[in-house]
Amino acid sequence: MKRDTSQPLLPLRKEKRDDTAYDLYPSFHLLDGSIQNGYETLAEELILKKKVILDGYIGVDWEEVIGSLISLLEKKGCNVATFNIADFLKPEAEILSLVGPFLGGDDPIFGYRTDLELLDYYKKEELYNLEWDQNADLNIIYGTGAALTLMDGFLVYFDVPKNELQYRMRARAITNLGLSFPKDAKPMYKHFYFVDWVVLNQEKKRLLPQMDILVDQQRPKEPTWISGEKLRKGLNRMSKSYFRVRPWFEPGVWGGQWMKDQFRNLNQNVPNYAWSFEMIVPENGLLFESDETLLEVSFDMLMYQEKENILGRAVKRFGDEFPIRFDFLDTFKGGNLSVQCHPSPEYIKREFGENFTQDETYYILDAEEGAQVYLGFREGVDQHEFKQALENSYNTKETLEVNRFVQKFPSKKHDLFLIPHGTVHCSGTNNLVLEISATPYIFTFKMYDWQRMDMDGNPRPLNIERAIQNLDFEKKGGYVSENLISKPAIVETGSDWEKIHLPTHPLHFYDVYRFDFETTVDLITNGQCHVLMLVEGEALELKRGDIPPQKFHFAETFAVPAATESYTLINRGRKKAKVIVSFVKDEAC
Repeated sequence: MKRDTSQPLLPLRKEKRDDTAYDLYPSFHLLDGSIQNGYETLAEELILKKKVILDGYIGVDWEEVIGSLISLLEKKGCNVATFNIADFLKPEAEILSLVGPFLGGDDPIFGYRTDLELLDYYKKEELYNLEWDQNADLNIIYGTGAALTLMDGFLVYFDVPKNELQYRMRARAITNLGLSFPKDAKPMYKHFYFVDWVVLNQEKKRLLPQMDILVDQQRPKEPTWISGEKLRKGLNRMSKSYFRVRPWFEPGVWGGQWMKDQFRNLNQNVPNYAWSFEMIVPENGLLFESDETLLEVSFDMLMYQEKENILGRAVKRFGDEFPIRFDFLDTFKGGNLSVQCHPSPEYIKREFGENFTQDETYYILDAEEGAQVYLGFREGVDQHEFKQALENSYNTKETLEVNRFVQKFPSKKHDLFLIPHGTVHCSGTNNLVLEISATPYIFTFKMYDWQRMDMDGNPRPLNIERAIQNLDFEKKGGYVSENLISKPAIVETGSDWEKIHLPTHPLHFYDVYRFDFETTVDLITNGQCHVLMLVEGEALELKRGDIPPQKFHFAETFAVPAATESYTLINRGRKKAKVIVSFVKDEAC
């Protein structure tokens, strides 16, 4: 399977690594023997069944799957009858008409979350009239949507992580659901985000309790798999202890060198790294490990099965949507981010179908001397003059005098800048920003991008009109320094620890605290999921009851579910540990 990326495939086995280094492949241990690998072991399992349903996500290489299994089964003397679910899809023109209203027309980035269901793609009567071949030793129906038939069978679900989907997407190796041709990468991603992922996540949620086997199919010819029962038990254990998602990294036109220098086990053969998806859960996966064999599942599986354990009181508001994200923005020796803002709750719901908006903060994990953050308007900025200046810069390609309109503030380690929706902002150069935010992550309205091209040499799309509709011109002057730069306060102390509140804006539904400690500190979840990161220090250990202690290193994001109730953090470094903790505010539940 072709892929367009500098990042390596997930290794089959958990490799021994430097225990002091950032872990690129964090895994949750299952009992030995829980995870199998290879089509051979899967074929041995399936040959014992009479009727098998192979369903799965978009991007699965069904040609490899069915070709490998049939070859192995026939070598064992098994007479196999196969049915391709794609034969029951509606005509391609009908599918294009079906999805069209959700794709935003000519908008290069935005569409609207679909209300389609997977069954809408298929000729239902033909699908429901399908019958097994009584003369075959083994019947297999396969493809995305195979479980939609009315036939009973042993259900095997094949999954592919969303970062791997995007690597295959960029290589034009896959298509959107029901289409015979690959779109260009950006329209394909838009189609994924607003249509395919919505439809298929809903179906995955329906099937999770029924799965007999789950297969991780991201490595060509080397699938790993687990029984549905062991998967569900593993998710339940995770929901009462801790989890860390598998991070992934992307270069960008403004990207920097901090992550390359800090995370030496990252692929160094890239110009920069702009983003790390530390915990952007619609796209991150979770790794299970057994006998050193790795298997990845999408994070949403944990939420579909265990949302009450994970979110506690916040589940009433957020359901199975995880509300908080952590990610890195690296501009060390890089460039400024685009001048941007995010939509209001009403706008994001009306225009894109999202349930809550992209309220952000910038926690400065590291910064060079002289680094700055752009935040809020200068006093006296006129809305019409600003819009005219943006449009003139866009049309003439002239440089915009950003400093004429937008304030700049010095940034230093452990500062927290508050960016509620409608606030004009961007990070300047030489910052390593830990972005603590509401989960929505693509709804950035860029107004000005310093006249840069993207990594492919094309103009980056701007959203001046959408930005103007959402900008809050009252977030200006003294209001910004008073209300949009957090004022830390020590709220509790112990023998060698301090609990520091870094207040967020009233529009933020999440709060931020930091624990600074020499040896240990005890925390209580109070019915909320905690998202944490060691932002200064070398390493710490998470300990809770009968759960084996888990070690985390500097800059690693991890979470403690609400159901964990209480836990202890132990400093395993030589200097003071500083740990950020973010969770949903009680009044926002």
